[in-house]
Amino acid sequence: MADVKKLTVTEPYLKLECGLGEAPYWERDTNHLRFVDIVKKEIHEIDLSKGPASHTVIAKLDTPVGVTADIEGSTKELIIGAKAGYALFNRETGEYKYIKQFWDGQDDSGKEHRMRSNDGAVDSQGRFWVGTMNDDQFVSDPTAEGVLFRLDSDLSLHRMVSHCTIPNGIGWSADDKLMYWTDSPEKTIYVFDYEAASGSITNRRPFYVLEDKEGVPDGFEMDVEGHLWVACHGLGKVLRVSPEGKLVAEISFPTKMLSCPVLVGEDLFVTSGQAEEPDKYPESAKQAGSLFRVSVGVKGRPKYKFKYQG
Repeated sequence: MADVKKLTVTEPYLKLECGLGEAPYWERDTNHLRFVDIVKKEIHEIDLSKGPASHTVIAKLDTPVGVTADIEGSTKELIIGAKAGYALFNRETGEYKYIKQFWDGQDDSGKEHRMRSNDGAVDSQGRFWVGTMNDDQFVSDPTAEGVLFRLDSDLSLHRMVSHCTIPNGIGWSADDKLMYWTDSPEKTIYVFDYEAASGSITNRRPFYVLEDKEGVPDGFEMDVEGHLWVACHGLGKVLRVSPEGKLVAEISFPTKMLSCPVLVGEDLFVTSGQAEEPDKYPESAKQAGSLFRVSVGVKGRPKYKFKYQG
C-alpha cells in the first residue's frame, strides 16, 4: 500500500439530496453533465461552463432510470434503461416510450414489476449493454435473478449474463479485446474475453476483488491509460485500479455512499446516494446524495453512442 497515491475530497461540488444519484454522463459537444436519481425517478443536468448554479432537473418520470446513453445522429433523444426495458427519452417533451421490453419469456413472470435497470454502457459497435436487478420498492433483499442484457442496433435483445444480483459498472479495454463488468454483492469486477464484431463474451474470471468489508464496487470509469476508477459504495472511496488489477490510487470522500464516477477532461465527477445508516455515520449522512469533483490528472476514454436503426 506504500505506493498507493492518496487524495481527499472534503466538500461537494454540488450539494444535493439524491435518493440514489447514478450514471453521470459527460456530453462533450455541449459540455453538459447529466445524471439520474433512480429513487426519485429524475434526470439531472448541469452546464459545466456555468457551474453548479446551472443545475436543473430536466425530467421527473414515472419510471426509475438506471442509465442513459446518447444516440448517434440525434440530439433530440436519449436512450435510457427504464424499469421494464429500453426506452427513448425526448429532451423536448420530457416524455419516453419503450422500444424494447426486457421480460418476455415464460420464466419472466412478474419481473416487469419486481426488476429495474441499473448500470450500463454502449460498446464500440453501438450496442447498449444494461444490467437489471431487483427494484427495492418491491424486493427488500436483492436476489440473483438479474440479467445483463445487450441491445443491438436492430433492436435484437440478447441475455449475456444471467443469475447476477446487482450488475454494475461495465467497460472495455482500448484494444476491444476485454470487457470488464461488476456484480456488486460479490465484491468483484470480472473480466471477459470480448469479440467486438459479434459482441460475444467468454472466459469470465475475477479481475479485481474489493477486500474491505465495508464497501462494494459500484460504477466505474475507464481512463486513457487503461485504468479503472471504481466507486466503492459504503466505503466512501474511489479506487484507481491498473490494467493488471492492482490498486494504485484511492480518493476519500466525505460520504460513504458513492455510486458512480465519470471523467470530464481531467476532473473526476462522482455521484452518491442517500445514507443507509445516518445515525451510525452522521458526518457521512450530511453529504449523502451530493455530487463531487476532484482533479486526477488523466482523461477518460470517449463514450460511444447507440446506433439506432429504428
